Amino acid sequence: MTGINLQDEFPLPEGLVYLNHAGVAPWPRRTATAIERFAEENTTCGPVHYEAWLEVEASLRVQLRALLNAPSSDDIALVKNTSEALSFVAHGLDWRAGDNVVIPDQEFPSNRVVWESLAPQGVEVRQVNLSRGDSPEAALTAAVDRRTRLVSVSSVQYGTGLRLDLATLGAFFHDHRILFCVDAIQSLGALLMDVQHIQADFVMADGHKWLLAPEGLGVFYCRAECRDQLKLTQFGWHMLEQHTDFDRRDWAPAKGARRFECGSPNMLGVHGLHASLSLLTEVGLDNIQRNVLSNSKYLIDYLGERQDIELLTPVPEARRAGIVTFRHRTVDAALLHGQLRGRGIICALRSGGIRFSPHFYMSRQKLDQALQGLGEILDVG
Repeated sequence: MTGINLQDEFPLPEGLVYLNHAGVAPWPRRTATAIERFAEENTTCGPVHYEAWLEVEASLRVQLRALLNAPSSDDIALVKNTSEALSFVAHGLDWRAGDNVVIPDQEFPSNRVVWESLAPQGVEVRQVNLSRGDSPEAALTAAVDRRTRLVSVSSVQYGTGLRLDLATLGAFFHDHRILFCVDAIQSLGALLMDVQHIQADFVMADGHKWLLAPEGLGVFYCRAECRDQLKLTQFGWHMLEQHTDFDRRDWAPAKGARRFECGSPNMLGVHGLHASLSLLTEVGLDNIQRNVLSNSKYLIDYLGERQDIELLTPVPEARRAGIVTFRHRTVDAALLHGQLRGRGIICALRSGGIRFSPHFYMSRQKLDQALQGLGEILDVG
């Protein structure tokens, strides 16, 4: 991280400790600057330099390809959010009555409701209790049968912070010819992701959490061999193979993942996400993962020593990510959440407990500030 002034990039007030990157993250200064420049350009000369904007868009696809280790930028679609990408998959596949989808029982609604919406087509949704059996992976693989078409999991569970072994799951599903879909919103930007190594067919994530970008733009990776399996549900000029030939009467969908982008791109979001990814790249994804996991360990070590606190996040190192969730054994979680926010400790109320989610740039001083505030609340109470 040599040469990067993180205090300048994240000029948060002294009294604020931001521990909600699993919710909506603050932008780096460079992201705000990029958006301000884009807004000023629109104000003073409109889209005169639209070709330059397209270069930023193309560069963003390259950044996202590298972030995911996708084989090609053609495997990358720019989408509004994770839910939209999940819907492309759920309502793009050719289902048959009696097919089933397997998901964990801890999923955020976006990765549950979309599969439940297939019920009129006779598709069963099997929700797997991840706390049973030898491992979450064993529980998931034990739930599939010959009618399982797809398994969809979050790389990291939004409530408990449970981190799944995606490579083990991907290998199993690949061998059994079951489609593998990964909602990576709680890990992309915090942990390393390699879609080829985990053998995922579909991966999606928003930009506004660990990627530190504005809401309204996300990424959808679709493995090249799977693209034709998804019938298109949205149509427009931008998803055409010859999308700049407006007078052309015959048309075909783009060969690449751009086929899922029906209309004009979110250029404001493109500029914001492009700037945010430039910071993550400069810091280094290895460094980011190391710091995120170090911060989680620091919190878990402190919270685990208190007899009045129950950790909801798994303690084993391989199961940790950027989320640490806990609850007090007697103090109501909603009450404690309100008291923490009153002290400028920004966190979330999830899974019946308090969720802390610090990013890589969070200093030990800030974490100590949050833990001291928590201790003072509990010890006084």
